[in-house]
Amino acid sequence: MTDLPAARRLLKDAPTTCHDVVVLTYDERLIRRKRLVTAHDEGFLVDLPEVTNLDAFWGFALEDGRTIQVVAAEEAVLEITGTDLARYAWHIGNRHTPCQVEPGRLVIRADHVLEAMLRQLGAGVRATSEPFAPEVGAYGMGRPMGHDHGPADGHAHSHSHADSHAHSHSHSHDHDHGHTHPHPHAKS
Repeated sequence: MTDLPAARRLLKDAPTTCHDVVVLTYDERLIRRKRLVTAHDEGFLVDLPEVTNLDAFWGFALEDGRTIQVVAAEEAVLEITGTDLARYAWHIGNRHTPCQVEPGRLVIRADHVLEAMLRQLGAGVRATSEPFAPEVGAYGMGRPMGHDHGPADGHAHSHSHADSHAHSHSHSHDHDHGHTHPHPHAKS
């Protein structure tokens, strides 16, 4: 494995050239300091000043000027459809669950408790696999933090407080479990 220079700077816009890509899940796209591996098996250290949600950025600028694009990995998700999407979105948001909002559908990470609740509400729910890129917080880079759904299925179930169109060739090492705070360059 080849080592590339460190990445300490993020790029909002696509540059004219791209050295490689790194494919990351939703959880992996919340990062501060971590070693990543590109699709072509080149490792590099990400060393950012604070925990950052990469969803608002194109990718990394390496210290030598080369760039690495961040691509959302395919993940197990639920596609929610139906005539009452606003109501389903309210119930999803009430549980502080990350949700991708699109015309005609909502997308959340696969969760059997939420799936049962949404079906009970009359939603169409289909399990699929695709890149997951939910809405960022209304005040910037924040991410929703899940909480316990209670014993709806006979046991407590909670989501991780840690921290999507290509197949994953990337590997990540040294997990960073920090919580996010709004970033000064966040898109609203």
